Amino acid sequence: MIGGVAYTTCPLCEATCGLELQRRDDGSVARVRGDAEDVFSKGFICPKGGSITALHEDPDRLRTPLVRRDGELVEATWDDAFGQIDRRLAPILEQHGRNAVGVYLGNPSVHNLSFTLYGRVLLKALGTRNIFSASTVDQMPKQVSAGLMFGTFLSIPIPDIDRTEYMLMLGANPLASNGSLMTAPDYRGRMRAVRERGGKVVVIDPRRSRTAESADEHHFIRPGTDAFFLAALAHEIFESGLADLGDVADHVEGVELARQLVAPFDAERAADACGIAAHDTRRIARELAGAERACVYGRIGTCTQEFGTLASWLVDVLNTITGNLDRPGGAMFPKAAVGQPNTQGEPGRGRGVKLGRWSSRVRGLPETFGELPVAAMAEEIDTPGDGQIRALITVAGNPALSTPNSEQLADALGELDFMLSLDVYVNETTRHADVILPSPSPFEHSHYDIAFYQLAVRNIANYTPALLEPPPGMRDDWENVLRLTGIVTGQGADANLDAIDGFVAAEIARRGSIDPADHPDAMARRGPERLLDLMLRAGPYDLTLADLEAAPHGIDLGPLEPRIPEMLRTASGKIELAPEPIAADVPRLEAALERSRNGGMVLIGRRQLRSNNSWMHNIQPLVKGKERCTAHVHPDDAARLGLRDGEPARVSSRVGEIEVPVELTDAVMPGVVSIPHGWGHDVDGTRMSVASAHPGTNSNVLADELLLDPLSGNAVLNGIPVELAPVAVVAEQH
Repeated sequence: MIGGVAYTTCPLCEATCGLELQRRDDGSVARVRGDAEDVFSKGFICPKGGSITALHEDPDRLRTPLVRRDGELVEATWDDAFGQIDRRLAPILEQHGRNAVGVYLGNPSVHNLSFTLYGRVLLKALGTRNIFSASTVDQMPKQVSAGLMFGTFLSIPIPDIDRTEYMLMLGANPLASNGSLMTAPDYRGRMRAVRERGGKVVVIDPRRSRTAESADEHHFIRPGTDAFFLAALAHEIFESGLADLGDVADHVEGVELARQLVAPFDAERAADACGIAAHDTRRIARELAGAERACVYGRIGTCTQEFGTLASWLVDVLNTITGNLDRPGGAMFPKAAVGQPNTQGEPGRGRGVKLGRWSSRVRGLPETFGELPVAAMAEEIDTPGDGQIRALITVAGNPALSTPNSEQLADALGELDFMLSLDVYVNETTRHADVILPSPSPFEHSHYDIAFYQLAVRNIANYTPALLEPPPGMRDDWENVLRLTGIVTGQGADANLDAIDGFVAAEIARRGSIDPADHPDAMARRGPERLLDLMLRAGPYDLTLADLEAAPHGIDLGPLEPRIPEMLRTASGKIELAPEPIAADVPRLEAALERSRNGGMVLIGRRQLRSNNSWMHNIQPLVKGKERCTAHVHPDDAARLGLRDGEPARVSSRVGEIEVPVELTDAVMPGVVSIPHGWGHDVDGTRMSVASAHPGTNSNVLADELLLDPLSGNAVLNGIPVELAPVAVVAEQH
């Protein structure tokens, strides 16, 4: 079909909204709107989804490989690009070993079916321990706490928002993010429905966000202190005799230890630390425990802080001791059609998780789920010695903007012997690459959200085939990843891709305990479609890819249902309410109760509806309007510091300084400055014309690579001590 209507799933954030595309007779896309028949999003669309055609048509988006010659990135053939990779990468592996090659996986790679399925093949073939990703600037604390409590890193309890009557939310702004570790299209509508059925939404946040403005109740909290407040809630529930584990009571270990761990955190002591009055803490604890159906949800603000794992753990301690874990309207476990570890193997028991199996070379930071903290990546590149990273592969990421002390990393990237990027732009990171391999546009490759359906507020499945033919010669990402696999395994740039893909398919079938001979129609496919079909057949539903192909609006697999104990994969077969690594870290939290708070300014981020990743700043519909890269400052702080609305301020930390326009607002609490992430498009060598015209400033210049949550290795991006001064005053002093 050339003209007419086609349907796809938006891959630009976690919400997985269905899109309806009106196509012209020449096959181009004339209009995009929400798919009213989508089983999940039901017509909802946000500005990002509405801009997807602009991404497809963006003249800056790469469509041909680039190779560095005489210092410049120039267009090359695919064979030339892979020949260059083979000539440059293979000798590094041979001379310096597997750990001499590092890998960085960016957030968009999780939205890409090819990278999700085949990326692990490349990583295993490469055999390096130097793997980094956006997870350690975003969500790793939640993965660690969930893994220790329930047995796998994506066994994350998801708020059953469609049936809850009381929702306590911390450090999250789903009206801007459309949900995060909580796949939920049209969050505003879902939140409105809570209130319409007589429920209540309470938001805890240092900023009165769009979500907080729509809630029944909002409380400011000092950045980085969520764990004190959560521990005080648990303390109050235990001490008041309100704890009731409900239907999961027989499947929980460590209740008494959890009670002891939160005992020091009474409401008064917590109030001094977090700024929420003791009487409010006690009232919220009673409301939470007394609600018929309630849930607690914490997101990026609770993860990107010094007590990120403890805060993430305490969220689910509260869900458990109020009887709201694994029950309708509480916090429940999705059952995805594909790829979910807690639907595989023996029900109700597993190996649990092991952390710290190896450590980083320079600082000795422990591994977490096969990754090292991205805050250590720069030092692993620029510190000489055995195991030094000499080559780097980046996949759909921009760590030069998104990681702590990003100027240090940008300098380190320039020291590499070789750098390969799989990306669609020459951005602040890929400008350092020796080879860039582009990807098809979202309309030119198939799509299925393997990760995000494991985090959804409803069980659904939706597959989208490629809607448009890619440009002549464009290679799909899975082919590129397998060709790289051939290079790093010594088969060279001309390895037999069909043979490698057949081996991968056979392994997928083996893991799913199915015989490929029994599924000839699946085995007749190739690439991601073959793997996805096999995984569907091995999954918990009676589904094939043909079923999804016949359902362009998706298949509704029903509301979340209780899954304990069958979904548990801990070694004990129980919910571990007080895992040993977490219990050992609680004294650090207690010691911080007595920490002196000198009233200085601290930095937090700011989520924006029109921005998810830095490349979105090159999409004209998403950057139009007033300048959004500003520093939100409370008027009282501005008066004290001599700052004026609209004028630039110098913001400095231990590791760097930036200049950013001030925007006065009482929506941010006193003592806090809020700057959005992902900006700073004012460096030489990029090829993003729209972003360069709206550069903003990079707040991660201020983030300290030495500040980490020790259990997860996650960077501390909220609560960073900073100083502010008017630029004019700073200039006079110098």
